[in-house]
Formats: sequence, structure tokens, C-alpha cells
Amino acid sequence: MTTLNTQSPTAPGRVAARGRRQSHIVADSITMLRRNLLHIVRYPGLTIFVIGAPVVFLLLFVFVFGGTLGAGLPGVDPAGGREAYLAYVMPGILVMTIAGTAGGAATTVAMDMTEGITARFRTMAISRAAVLTGHVLGNTIQAFLAVAVVLGVALLVGFRPSAGPGEWLAAVGLIALIAFAISWVAIGMGMQAKSVETASNQPLLFLLLPFIGSGFVPTESMPGWLQGFAQYQPFTPFIETTRGLLLGTPLGWYPPFAIGWCIVLAIGGYVWSVAIYERKSVR
Repeated sequence: MTTLNTQSPTAPGRVAARGRRQSHIVADSITMLRRNLLHIVRYPGLTIFVIGAPVVFLLLFVFVFGGTLGAGLPGVDPAGGREAYLAYVMPGILVMTIAGTAGGAATTVAMDMTEGITARFRTMAISRAAVLTGHVLGNTIQAFLAVAVVLGVALLVGFRPSAGPGEWLAAVGLIALIAFAISWVAIGMGMQAKSVETASNQPLLFLLLPFIGSGFVPTESMPGWLQGFAQYQPFTPFIETTRGLLLGTPLGWYPPFAIGWCIVLAIGGYVWSVAIYERKSVR
């Protein structure tokens, strides 16, 4: 009796083709990443602003407001208020540094859209996913560089984290997740913006949220009607998890919420960005 072969004879071919497509996407993503890194080097103004603004906030809040705000923290000796506030505010400044890179990502994407560069990419044999991924990876690397510089300034002015190697590794991983997630949302903002100016203004929301969270003052000090939003919006879990890893404060429920928010923002930003790209590709 003849046994029928139920497996499609073209299955190995399909697997090989899928592998070629995946390697093609990876290669294109690396090419687009290289392009975005070169863009950062050639136009350092955005990078300087991304690094300079958090440094100014750090010095302003520590040396101008730190003595008073630090003395109001629970269990802090008023005589050491400035040092205590530096330790308290630093995680918020680091997360704000990551958030600040969103403006540069949105602006760069909007420039590519308005100048016709993205339209040119659509006519070339370049993976559509790679075009967006290159922007995201480039912005994530820029966020790492900015965080490193801001952290270096903080160490110079007296910030002394108590984290061990494991906590530092976890903090680096969290920073990568936050930067990756925010970058995807920023790409969507840049793609749907009608102009470069609009694209540069929309991500300012990310800079506002650390203030309406635990970045600069405890959420318990806020009015009751605001505490619920301040406690559960994305940036409070980001900041409190970073604070716990670097300074040993209780982590509680913050790490799973921080990771969950990263997943939600990354997936939402990815779906939004791809949908806009696909819609504009058929025009």
C-alpha cells in the first residue's frame, strides 16, 4: 500500500526563505542603525540638549532647592537635607534623561518623513521593519550615553549609590527596557506629526510625567485626588524601581509594574508606528 506524503515538498524551501528574510531584516536594521548613529555624530545639537537639560535640572534642584526639599523628606535630618535630596532625586533625573531622548527620536523621524527620505526608503529593497528599528536602536544607544554622562556628573557632586554588581546589572537592564519602550512611542509620535515642530513638542509629555510622580517629591505629599494617578502612571514604577536598585529602598510591587509598563509602551508604540508606516506606504 502506498503511503501518502502529507508534508509539503516545499516546506524546506519555505523555511530557507523565511531564514533569508530574517537575516535580511537584521542586516537592514544594522545598516539603518549605523545611519542613525552617524546622524547623531553629525548633528550633535540634539545630543547636547538631551544631556544638558537633565544636568541643569540636577544642579538646580540639588543646589537651589535641595536644602529645603531634602529637609522635608521623611526621616531626614534637616542638616543633611541637600545630600539626602541628591540621593532621592537622582533616579528621577536618570529616568527624565531617558524621557528627554524621545524628543530627538520624534524630531529625526519627522525630518525623514517631511524631507522625503522615508518615501525613498519605501522604493528601495529595504525591510520596512528595519527602517523603524534603526531609529529605535539608535535612540536607545543615545539614551545610554546620556544616562552615563548625567550619572557621572551626579557622582562628581556627591551621589553615592549603594548598589552591588547584581543591582547595577538589573538597573542597566531596566534602563534599556525603558529607553526601548519610550523610543517606540516617540517614533509613532514623529511619524504621525504634520511638521517637525509638532514632533519635537509632543514628547514633552514624557518630561512632565516624572514631576507628576515620585521623581522629585514623594507621591504621598500630593493632594489625594492626584495621588492615584501619580502612583500608577508609568514613570513612578520606573523611578521607584531604579531608586530601589541603586539605593536599596524597598522595591515592593514596583518592578513588575515597571516591566509591565515597558511591555505595554513598546508593543503599543510598535503597532502604532508600523500602522502609520504601512498606511503612508500605500499612498
